[in-house]
Amino acid sequence: MLDPSPEDAGTAPTVSAPRFVGRDRELAALRGAVARPPAIVLVEGEAGIGKSRLLREWLAAPDRRTALVSVCPPLRESLTLGPIVDAFRGIDSPVSRLPLTALAGALRPLFPEWSADLPPALQALDDAKAARHRLFRALDELLRALRVDVLVLEDAHWADEMTLEFLLFVSSRQHTDGPSLVVSYRPEEVDDGSLLLRLTSRLPAGVTQLRIALAPMRPDDTAALMSSMLAGNQISQEFATFMHERTGGVPLVLEESVRLMCDRADLVFRDGQWVRLKLRELRVPPTVRDSTRERVGRLSPPAQQVLRAAATLAERSSVATIAVTAGLSPAECRGGISEAADAGVLDADDRGRWRFRHVLAATAVYEAIPLTERRQFHLLAGRALEDIHPPPVARLAQHFREAGETRSWARYAEQGAELAMASGDHTRAVDTLVDLMSRAVLPPADRARIARIAGVAALGRRERVDQVHHRVIRTLRSVLDTPGLSARQQAEIRNPLGRLLITAGQAQAALGELEQAVANLDHDPVEAARAMTYLGWAYAGPWPASTHRRWLDRAAELTTAFDSPAERLNLAGNRAAALLMLGEEEAWDVVAGLPIDGATSAERLDVARIHANVGTGAVIWGRYADADRHLAVAMHLAETEQASRLHHNVRLEQANLAWLTGRWEGRAEQSAALADADRDRPAHYLGSIRLAARLAAAAGRRRAAEEQFRLVLEESTRLGAADDTMEAAAALARLWLADGNSGRALQITNEPMDTIRRKGIWIWATDLVPAQIEAHLAAGDVKSATRLGEQLARGLRGRTAPASRAALAVCRALLLAANGDHARAAAAYDRAARAWSALPRPYDAMLARERQAEALIALGRIDHGRELLAAQYEQLFRLGARGDADRVAQRLREHGAEVPRLWRGGRRGYGDQLSPRELDVVQLVVAGKTNREISRILAKSPATVDQQLRAAMRKLKVTSRTALAVKAVEAGVFAEEDSLHGSS
Repeated sequence: MLDPSPEDAGTAPTVSAPRFVGRDRELAALRGAVARPPAIVLVEGEAGIGKSRLLREWLAAPDRRTALVSVCPPLRESLTLGPIVDAFRGIDSPVSRLPLTALAGALRPLFPEWSADLPPALQALDDAKAARHRLFRALDELLRALRVDVLVLEDAHWADEMTLEFLLFVSSRQHTDGPSLVVSYRPEEVDDGSLLLRLTSRLPAGVTQLRIALAPMRPDDTAALMSSMLAGNQISQEFATFMHERTGGVPLVLEESVRLMCDRADLVFRDGQWVRLKLRELRVPPTVRDSTRERVGRLSPPAQQVLRAAATLAERSSVATIAVTAGLSPAECRGGISEAADAGVLDADDRGRWRFRHVLAATAVYEAIPLTERRQFHLLAGRALEDIHPPPVARLAQHFREAGETRSWARYAEQGAELAMASGDHTRAVDTLVDLMSRAVLPPADRARIARIAGVAALGRRERVDQVHHRVIRTLRSVLDTPGLSARQQAEIRNPLGRLLITAGQAQAALGELEQAVANLDHDPVEAARAMTYLGWAYAGPWPASTHRRWLDRAAELTTAFDSPAERLNLAGNRAAALLMLGEEEAWDVVAGLPIDGATSAERLDVARIHANVGTGAVIWGRYADADRHLAVAMHLAETEQASRLHHNVRLEQANLAWLTGRWEGRAEQSAALADADRDRPAHYLGSIRLAARLAAAAGRRRAAEEQFRLVLEESTRLGAADDTMEAAAALARLWLADGNSGRALQITNEPMDTIRRKGIWIWATDLVPAQIEAHLAAGDVKSATRLGEQLARGLRGRTAPASRAALAVCRALLLAANGDHARAAAAYDRAARAWSALPRPYDAMLARERQAEALIALGRIDHGRELLAAQYEQLFRLGARGDADRVAQRLREHGAEVPRLWRGGRRGYGDQLSPRELDVVQLVVAGKTNREISRILAKSPATVDQQLRAAMRKLKVTSRTALAVKAVEAGVFAEEDSLHGSS
């Protein structure tokens, strides 16, 4: 640093565009990957790190390839598929000469300017998902017709959901000579749930994969870049070090800082190198914001006005659009653009559209506009964009929103939502409409209409239950409080609201909304029948089975008049599943005729949902082979259609079936994974916790089992999911009966039993009735136990549910044993065990055999009883029911029998190394999770987490969580992924 001296005066550096510096390795890797097509290349890095420059250098190489390039604009709500559409609009080939099939007619809504060259429009599809799939196929056909080798998408963190889905679609077809993909993005601006994160997962065979993570420049590269901007002259070491420290090695910040210092004459050339003057009144700006604002302030008023307009537009725009937004004449605007371009702030594409060279610079200028002036800029931008054909509705909605023009905002927001839904991007539609309803004051009729559309769009989403789902529920409820809504308008809002509440696990509230909706849906018999079918599901509410059945019958009466086969299938399939929940035999006649596939995406998803529901009903009945078959159909279709929410539903039910049929291997890990995946869906999250609780109870981890079953029972009760309370209450009763606390066991089962009696659905009682009968008997109340067994027998008359029938056999055996009739009790337990085995449900069969052995011993057939007990001990042990095996072993010792020595595998061999379960806990500690958070994520009790954490501390010889995290990382327990992967 030097003070100015006389000989420095008049020395002014000439600034050039920076040379490509410090990225040779990354450029070579990018070229190598694309040279082995098909490839997927991800270029990630913070703003200003040089992603776009790297891609420009690569694209400028004289390789023989056809590249289609698009940049995602930083819009709050970008137009659906906007970046892809913009990329295609830049093509030179006449569309009329391309070998396109009739499928390309689906492109007409996206490219109205090609209407004379595209095939005729296709017939509209009722299902948005099918329309989206057709549109993707048409775009893919266009890519191949143009012989595009590489599709480049810059700033994908701003991409709309549909654009990302299209990239996933293209990647799934790369094995058929599809184009390579090169995608740049800022990882810090990618949400955890973004589809961008899935782009490189499950790649087709033979796809080259590369991830380039751009890091800040090294000090020597910083000096080289600065030198390239200053005519190649040397930079002093002090100056280079100073600049590297102040800019953090970010190329954009460095470039802008050099330009600012040159503008201010803060650099001098001395002794053959550039040095910086030490000026007290000026410091090098630490951010691009400061440098950009000062540079812009040196421009003329027209140029500054142009830059404010360009920053407001936030996307490449024509001179005419910028002129209107800036409030300048075309001549003044051209002059301002020329000045801004000469200053290196704006640049143009080959179609004469202008934007800031760097997004950060645009942000800096925009944020400097006073709030009162911003509204005027947005208003003028909206009016300018209205002259564009086709109108960019998403951008128009954004500008009129910021301008405070509610009517225009609402009009374009609705158009944008309709376009998004037509393309299958229901999440974008929901976001757009919910934002409108939350921030704008609308007339009641408009508010009701928009709320209905938002509700329908939300039902079409495939994503898991998330914040968007909950937000639309809150919004619809608030709209229902709007004064002046008609009964019909309220019904059209309550109908989708009720179905959204079902998915969110709020069953009781859902039935209330649907019942109110049905009364005023006479104008729409299809939706009325659909709502009635939902009311026919017996999972919630105080209604008896007969009331649910009446709703189903009313829906069936309406269905007979429907012309659409898809609508009839939907309602018939849902009716069958609802009848299974009621325990009605006639449901199986409908089930037998269900299709296993569909002609369209919508039909396949409908068939998948129906089979998933039928599979759940078959599990409740105990028809496990049927359940397995239906769930397999549902899983296949869910995977085919990439329906993540349905996929999770089926995975959970398949895990439930695996538990019941004795396939316990890996269920602990699966329950943890399911719990983590379904955290936003209360009913399904509780289902995964229930699975973990079963495993804990069988393994003898009593405290964990009790905590988890309590959580399931309390939350299911709160949510109104009556059928989910039965097993949890029964399991808790069995735990307390083992403690000798029959009173507590009766208390916990009384309310669920009242529900069964009130609703009259006795197939739900498979686990509950045997547990309560045992509690009555333990309390000495044989009369109540006998009466309950008789009620179960009457409730199952005419029903062939195998699981409930096996439970009834257990109840009869319990009553016989309580009356001292051990011979008949032993025979009854034998029948129960055979019934369980036939399902198959081996765990319950083993428990029945255990009771049979006890009855035989009480009868005096000690040797036979001990032999049977020993067999159950070994089988329980092998199954994984170690807690039950220990109980049987104790009974064997009490009866004077020798207990077989069996290896308790799984624990030996780790020594001072962390076990897999300890590794899971330590990894979450390193991630900063508390014990309670870890217990929820891993579906373990806090006590288990604490035990495993202490074991890990002992093995790594530390005494605190912080020391454990540091020691684990230092020891290389968790290897970090390299920032630049080679191709695969």
